[in-house]
Amino acid sequence: MVLDEPKERDMKFVDGRITFIIDKDLFERVKPIYIDFVNSPNGDGFMIKSSLPPACGGCCS
Repeated sequence: MVLDEPKERDMKFVDGRITFIIDKDLFERVKPIYIDFVNSPNGDGFMIKSSLPPACGGCCS
């Protein structure tokens, strides 16, 4: 996740007070995208899920 200014090829989504910006080509490859804020014993933060397989090829634990 990066804080950045919108570019010409970006899509912008607003949900409440939060604005999300993503490259149009990347969005087409990974949609749908689900973003949630979670509280856990390991810490709080955003959880992002998409249609992409895990980077480790599914062997992650």
